[in-house]
Amino acid sequence: MPSQPIFVVQLHDARRRHYDVRLEVDGVLKSWAVPRGPSLDPVVKRLAVFTTDHDLEYASYEGVHRDAQYGSGAVIVWDAGVYTNLTRDDRRQLVDPAEAIERGHLKVQLHGLKLNGAWAFTRTSADWLLVKVKDADADPMLDLTVAEPRSVLSGLTIDELAAG
Repeated sequence: MPSQPIFVVQLHDARRRHYDVRLEVDGVLKSWAVPRGPSLDPVVKRLAVFTTDHDLEYASYEGVHRDAQYGSGAVIVWDAGVYTNLTRDDRRQLVDPAEAIERGHLKVQLHGLKLNGAWAFTRTSADWLLVKVKDADADPMLDLTVAEPRSVLSGLTIDELAAG
């Protein structure tokens, strides 16, 4: 039985600090830059800019980029885990994640150290939106980006990592 695909959320202090939400799909990490980070409030829609695919090995990267390939600046692994694809078509058939992204709507169940529950990625005319699905893991009063600033790998904040 194949293992579940991984997800990772990396906090990246490039030109602007943002969260990169990455999902393993067909052997690569499909990636969205989320400027304000994931929200646990189902009413809040977060801008999610679809970016370039990354190699799977990048999921555990922490450090300071000195070149422009992935944007210079410090990177920490803010959250990580596995996910379950929940995307269904009109006939209630499961839709492959790559096809769901192509169609412009992907729904996943995250099983992370910080983020849990269902989330939806939806393409708009210009970009994508990331929205927490209303479920038992939704919490409009909790901002995990403030409450849990540390890396799940190193335990460092992004500022501590950047300072060396």
